[in-house]
Amino acid sequence: MTQIDPVERGTVLRVAGPLITARLPGAVMGSEATVGRDGIVGEIIRLDDEVATFQMYETTELVRPGDPVTSSGQLLSVELGPGLLGQVFDGIQRPLKAIREETGVRIRRGVLLPALGRERQWPFVPRLDAGTRVTGGEILGTVQETELLEHRVLVPPDLDGELIEIVPPGDYTVDSAVARVRRDGIVHPLHLFHRWPVRLERPSGERYLPHVPLITGQRVLDMLFPLAKGGAAAVPGPFGADRTIVQHQVARWCDAQVIVFVGCGERGNEMVDLLEQFEALTDPHTGRPLLERSVLIANTSNMPVTAREASIYTGVTVSEYFRDQGYHVALIVDSTSRWAEALREVAGRLEELPAEEGYPAYLGSQLAAFYERAGHVRTLGGDDGSVTAIGSVSPPGGDFSEPVTRHSEAVVGTFWALSKPLADARHYPAIDWEDSFSGYAERISEWWEQEFREHWTAARASMLRLLQESSHESQLLEHWSAVRSACFGKPTS
Repeated sequence: MTQIDPVERGTVLRVAGPLITARLPGAVMGSEATVGRDGIVGEIIRLDDEVATFQMYETTELVRPGDPVTSSGQLLSVELGPGLLGQVFDGIQRPLKAIREETGVRIRRGVLLPALGRERQWPFVPRLDAGTRVTGGEILGTVQETELLEHRVLVPPDLDGELIEIVPPGDYTVDSAVARVRRDGIVHPLHLFHRWPVRLERPSGERYLPHVPLITGQRVLDMLFPLAKGGAAAVPGPFGADRTIVQHQVARWCDAQVIVFVGCGERGNEMVDLLEQFEALTDPHTGRPLLERSVLIANTSNMPVTAREASIYTGVTVSEYFRDQGYHVALIVDSTSRWAEALREVAGRLEELPAEEGYPAYLGSQLAAFYERAGHVRTLGGDDGSVTAIGSVSPPGGDFSEPVTRHSEAVVGTFWALSKPLADARHYPAIDWEDSFSGYAERISEWWEQEFREHWTAARASMLRLLQESSHESQLLEHWSAVRSACFGKPTS
């Protein structure tokens, strides 16, 4: 999110919580806007002739009818380039550490700083020569961003043409023009970063069926309910079943090369604990700090509810960017329930017809569209990359029949259901083997047996059979105890 260059101007007509209605001739659906004298940030979500409705990503206190509105006409976008790793952003990619240095611990409204610092210089090494023809997604050069990860600078996916100039190896800032591409007689400068709309899926080449496991480091998950790279998983569980702990463990131990963690509507103390852990944790695969290959998006429960809705799209767009560099990315969202609550609140204020439990009728399609952006692909540059999406669900009262859990179960390939009784018995992770499932087990079995030359499929089937028999015997014992109590009364000690 960067400073908006004004294109259209208008005035506020009505303020309703996080929604603002304004008269804005020439407005573009989905474009960024600033409202009021403080310049708070929003996005156009509805158009009716010259009247635009915005969802605001900052508090609308003191905004009133007649205040100015400015829109750039550009879609809500994020900056993608060196400087992402190790950073903490909010739901619309504002750099929280830089903002703290600018305004203090309390973020002032209307503060817009570049997501990627403009002063730091990066050691750029070109891979292509002038005079060659380039296509979107091709690797232009590399930057050693951290000791753990080489950042591959990409030609924007929507650009191709003749590379007429490229700079020699050296240190450059992210907004330095490191190359120039000519297309249809127009010369386009290329920088170390480019922007991409968060609601638009980044293009890729061939999509593969997920067939390689994402090793999580948790034996019950990897053996019984495996997840494939490029797959999607939901982690539902009641309060106290430690959904967040499961996701933290996966983030630390999984064999993904990049971790993108989205705290969507989480309590502030939990996000602080997470940030402190990531800064202190050592990557078990390399011995380096885990933060060197992680991107954190913090959107706490006291932030405007509409920012939750944008945060998961910011997270998945950043994940797709690293996927396009040829990396395997784990996108972890905690939680999709609070994201769905944001959808419900906005839909209510828009006076849309509610469906189950007040959620909008399009909840299922929105969840499916989000998880669909996960995948194992052949990138436009010719490499293999993947985004594996893992979303936690917080069903009220542990009721797995509620809409968010049910819609998630219908679209994901792996379902890690958590059990409160198991958690209370100090059984961690508290995976309920009766409600959990994996649709990827058959596809990845060939990989397991090729890599380890063991009968993984037979061993897994045997373990599941033993668990089913144990559950059946427990049910018979409970039934017998109930019958005996009904016939003879409760036994005395």
